[in-house]
Amino acid sequence: MELELLKYLEPITEEEQKYLDGKNSVEKDLYTSEKQFVIDSKKLLQKGRLIEIRPHTRFVHFPRHRHNYVEMVYMCKGQTQHIINGCEKLVLNEGDLLLMNQNAYHEILPASGNDIAVNFIILPEFFHYAMQLLDNHNILFEFLASTLSSSGTSCDYLYFRTGNLRPIENLLENMIWSIRNKSSYHNTITQISMGLLFLNLLEYADISYQDDSQTYDQKLIFSSLRYIKSHYKDGTLEALATSLNLPTYILSRLLKKYTGQNFKELLVRQKMEQAAYLLSKTTLSTEDILHTVGYENSSFFHNKFKELYGKTPKEYRREKAAASLGDSNSFSNDV
Repeated sequence: MELELLKYLEPITEEEQKYLDGKNSVEKDLYTSEKQFVIDSKKLLQKGRLIEIRPHTRFVHFPRHRHNYVEMVYMCKGQTQHIINGCEKLVLNEGDLLLMNQNAYHEILPASGNDIAVNFIILPEFFHYAMQLLDNHNILFEFLASTLSSSGTSCDYLYFRTGNLRPIENLLENMIWSIRNKSSYHNTITQISMGLLFLNLLEYADISYQDDSQTYDQKLIFSSLRYIKSHYKDGTLEALATSLNLPTYILSRLLKKYTGQNFKELLVRQKMEQAAYLLSKTTLSTEDILHTVGYENSSFFHNKFKELYGKTPKEYRREKAAASLGDSNSFSNDV
């Protein structure tokens, strides 16, 4: 790994110093507010962000826990020892990568000061772009689909032996730089980089994973979400069910089981996401935008938009314009 990045990751944190001073258990309050040890993304991600990085905390044993987000561990230097789902023992060596979804149980043995790893904290919706680059006949597709699942699947984790694979190392370092420095286009850069990373992993990396159950349901859900993304304006449950050769009631149950929402709710959310994109990236009027995403009723559109984003379309556009101006001024000053 590049020396400057290692210098950024190596310093002992305030939390780590407590463990060096004799504290012998993890400060769970830093990671969760629940009785069960489920690390909460709200403790680690600023509101509105989909991805963040933090150095792995050394010098302490992390007991069995889960995450309510997707965690990606990149081993920069040295090694760390992990236990997945109570039985799978993995040693991450320099350059290796570990991906875990929300269902994986994770335990980490104490790391030394020379063992440097980066934890990527990622909400599932961050993978939207990467999903579009993958077909549905590979293990990474199945893993991304599994992030939608509310129960254990065959793809709770993926372990990549990627030491000395320069293209993968470059992409990971680029993402770390971009997230750390929060450049003007860091969201776009990291999403595209993640997609390219996955393609390179499929091309070059040795992949280990557990595969002891069917993933048919997850593939159906992913196909459904792709349909909704492409047909948000006028898509119907009946048309989707027909394309998948399923009765509508079975598809409805699957959608509710794996996403927590029914077809109509997912369709509305996609319409709102498209409207938000058009509000932030174009000068189209709100009236034009609501028609573009498939609405005729202005009141319904405004109510649903505010329900999802907490502000009116006009307020959302004004806020995004101000943020964009602020980023531009910051970039100009940096230059």
